[in-house]
Amino acid sequence: MSFTGKVHKVGAHIDTDAIIPARFLVTTDTKKLGEACMEGLEPGWVNRVQEGDIIVADRNFGCGSSREHAPLAIIGAGIKAVVGHSFARIFYRNSFNMGLMLLEVGDEVEKIKDGDQLEISPETGVIRNLTTGGEIRIPVLSSMMQTLIDKGGMVNYVKEQLKEMGE
Repeated sequence: MSFTGKVHKVGAHIDTDAIIPARFLVTTDTKKLGEACMEGLEPGWVNRVQEGDIIVADRNFGCGSSREHAPLAIIGAGIKAVVGHSFARIFYRNSFNMGLMLLEVGDEVEKIKDGDQLEISPETGVIRNLTTGGEIRIPVLSSMMQTLIDKGGMVNYVKEQLKEMGE
């Protein structure tokens, strides 16, 4: 299942406090968290985002605290995926556990500019830049990681598994 979205490019070492500052951690409501997405980076950043848009980040996106609120805020803002040079390991796992797709592209991130339109096909491992005509090849997500995305995160996956087992 491929999808398209507009790029919102951010820099390197964007920490979880920039993604969702601590003052907004009084809820786990995804929609509410989404309203404050990237407030620590740029107040009002989320107002430019449309449902299905894509964050493109430089190195070490999601560093800092291991708060699960950060990927929830991104999801709540309507972001479909984050394409990045690299991700902080805890943020990477938290994101998939919450149902947010991350795609690591290394130095290829330099080929993507703010405002570009991307078409992402995770099942074939292709990111097409519809603005420039460029293409980036990435490893296909493992079946487990794709399942977590499809189910909306680990909690939903486990609930479904328990239901199937009659628990």
